[in-house]
Amino acid sequence: MQALDTLLSRVSVGALAEPAPSGEALDRILQAGLCAPDHGGLAPWRFMLIRGAARAAFADVIEAALRARDPDAPAPLIDKQRGKFLRAPLVIALGARIREGHKVPVAEQLLAVGAGAMNLLNAAHALGFGAIWVSGANAADPAVAAALGLAPPDRLLGFLLVGTPAGTVAAPGRPALTAHVTEWKGACPSEHAAA
Repeated sequence: MQALDTLLSRVSVGALAEPAPSGEALDRILQAGLCAPDHGGLAPWRFMLIRGAARAAFADVIEAALRARDPDAPAPLIDKQRGKFLRAPLVIALGARIREGHKVPVAEQLLAVGAGAMNLLNAAHALGFGAIWVSGANAADPAVAAALGLAPPDRLLGFLLVGTPAGTVAAPGRPALTAHVTEWKGACPSEHAAA
């Protein structure tokens, strides 16, 4: 039950401080990421660690990409985007090594990386760290992906910001099961409504 309690208590943590996981703790978190389901054994995971002084260099990459997308980007937006990567003690960029034309569909390859990312989040939480998965325009920007060594057909799927929760973490609010779970009884939904 302890493992299940850990899963049920995980929450995204945006306010992070030092320390970030390192050494054996970080290795265990990354190993958990590699335990995700992987149809065909393609091992599509590419986890790129950005920490220490590299965070400032990566914030420069983010700023350059933002300015290229929007030359009129206001300074507060630039500061906000840079700050995401400067405040997190550890950034794990989530890359997917894609094999196009393979019998395993691209969607399943992407899902394997998503499952690996969820394992990273759960493992970080289990070890007492906090994390949040962010995506958005930076994750979709080819210049950001290229700076991380990803070239098409490989993809950048987002970033895990990882560290120690700064302050109290609120208990997770969860949606009601009834809003997301139905039982299929062998007939299409319109037949259920008519019954």
